[in-house]
Amino acid sequence: MLSRAKIVPMKNTDIAAVFENIADLLELKGENKFKIRAYARAAEVIRHLPEEMELMHEEGRDFKDVAGIGDAIAAKSMELITTGRLRFYEELKAQFPDGIINLMDIPGIGPKTAYRVATELGVGTVDQLEAATRDGRLAALERMGEKTAANILHSIEVFRRKDRRIPLGEALPVVEEVISALKNVPGVRNLTAAGSLRRFKETVGDIDLMGTADDAEPVIRAFATLPQVREVLSQGPTKASVILLKGLQADLRIVEHRDFGSLLQHFTGSKEHNVALRTRSQKQGLSLSEYGITNVNTGEAERFSDEESFYSYLGLQYIPPELREDMGEIALAERNALPALVEVGDIKGDFHAHTSGSDGIDTIEAMAGAAEALGYEYLAITDHSSGRNIGTGKKLERVQNQTAEINRLNRSSNGVNLLNGVEVDIRADGSLDLPDEVLAGLDIVIASVHSSFLQSREVMTRRIIGAIENPNVDIIAHPTCRKIGEREPVDVDLEAVFNAALRCGKALEINAIPDRLDLKDLHAYRARELGVMLVIGTDAHAVSHLGFMKFGIGLARRAWCQPKDILNNRPLKEVLAYLRKR
Repeated sequence: MLSRAKIVPMKNTDIAAVFENIADLLELKGENKFKIRAYARAAEVIRHLPEEMELMHEEGRDFKDVAGIGDAIAAKSMELITTGRLRFYEELKAQFPDGIINLMDIPGIGPKTAYRVATELGVGTVDQLEAATRDGRLAALERMGEKTAANILHSIEVFRRKDRRIPLGEALPVVEEVISALKNVPGVRNLTAAGSLRRFKETVGDIDLMGTADDAEPVIRAFATLPQVREVLSQGPTKASVILLKGLQADLRIVEHRDFGSLLQHFTGSKEHNVALRTRSQKQGLSLSEYGITNVNTGEAERFSDEESFYSYLGLQYIPPELREDMGEIALAERNALPALVEVGDIKGDFHAHTSGSDGIDTIEAMAGAAEALGYEYLAITDHSSGRNIGTGKKLERVQNQTAEINRLNRSSNGVNLLNGVEVDIRADGSLDLPDEVLAGLDIVIASVHSSFLQSREVMTRRIIGAIENPNVDIIAHPTCRKIGEREPVDVDLEAVFNAALRCGKALEINAIPDRLDLKDLHAYRARELGVMLVIGTDAHAVSHLGFMKFGIGLARRAWCQPKDILNNRPLKEVLAYLRKR
């Protein structure tokens, strides 16, 4: 076993977590709300940057060139990258009870609850908090009670499950970095990820990388010495296994060009798909493996340079990776009847985008320019109706300002068409956060739940269906409110929601933010099956977030969606006709 010591630099997710914690601690101190928002916004920007800040620093680029990062944040980011710590953060933490940050890491536990628990119970670790919930001390606190304690215990269980798999949104950028670096090795071809990442599962375990090369050993050496590698577990002439900086285990296999198809098919999975495929092949007298297909009677082996020829040899239509879950795809492939799945190139616009007018980073004009660069026909600006300390008058003023700016840009541009919209809150009592007469004057209205996540199934279902039945609402965004590994979905009768959406002619969103992916694949599959119109929204809060569309497309493909199932695959004229129906 080989290993080498290496100083682990702070990655974007680590830096973002520091600034998020700073925002929470400053809120506890009662600091200026604009200062708090600056740190929270910086955390959001940095978490979703398309490249690591460490690399930007090495290339001599200025962090201040990134929208949403000012002088102070840039300086603190530099300190974190070069020293691994931040003096300001350490001094701020010292003003609070030990362990409060540990408690805030638990999904559903905000800074105020963490502070109470730490000060009143002397709790500073997850284990101590769990013990306090089980022995009744937490429930005994004033204004806490059994129900809240039970919810916190459930949150702890969610937190403990988080370490088992890594969200797709965290794993994919790392893998793309690795593949991009290895493509510079002479003679390498066909580099790709296999496994659950290639099938676009929402979380992944270990990473399987496949490729071919004229000479495997230089590729393996390059892989083992990448800066993204923390530890080399094993290394041979054609295979290596390493631990990447994020703690992911990654295995690379290099084979001859003519063997790539069967290798990729085998390691892409899923296990259930491959078992079903092997069972079918055995009846044909064939044996499948990562090395090819063997005729059991004659011993003759066929090798495949690509997956298309592998499936064709079995008498099957090519099965896209996202469908390989043993959900009837093999039977359809036998009849050449698999659907033509939606692709990124089908998308003609985005219905969910935020700007600096609410909690976004970039201006309407900047977002419009980015959408135009993507070749979009339209972009809906849907800033939030709600916000900290924002009264009704301020909300109406915000809508008026947005309307004026969108009208100006639409008059002056021949590029992307901006739709004037809003993401309106569905309040706890089911009412909407803006009056109907305001919503009626907008091009598009998205409604969503952002609070009171622990309501009963009956209340939450009634709350969402009430918004669907409002004639001014077009789309329900992130319908289950989940955040992968952080917040469990709300308890809602989705079948009732789907039927209400179908009855009222409303669309449901596949939210493409990597840590949401909501609706999830099985829910989107069911909604599509019932005939509910779906949209893919990036929920972009910055120009770079428009790139989240690929995550939404991956999920939609897992739900067997075709272009006809997705509203924003339609041209502007058809979209406007759909929206005018309300």
